[in-house]
Amino acid sequence: MNFRKDSDQSVERRIKRRLGKYLVDLLKAQKPTPQVKAHGGYKLRDARSGKIIFGDKGYEFSATLDDIEAWLDEEEAKLRAKED
Repeated sequence: MNFRKDSDQSVERRIKRRLGKYLVDLLKAQKPTPQVKAHGGYKLRDARSGKIIFGDKGYEFSATLDDIEAWLDEEEAKLRAKED
């Protein structure tokens, strides 16, 4: 198996676990366009409303796993700040 593919799968699992606490789904492009293959492939959806909340800027599935982790870090920091 390809090392990068395995790495992406483990990152996807980790992100899904983190997102589950906030009822947010990680969506992956099933039939990626050339643009998506070049950069992106993921987006986030609010599980309650079905609304896309990240990863549709400019084109569908525009977020990378790194983008999603950065977004999640920011959102968790905002939540921690509200608790203080």
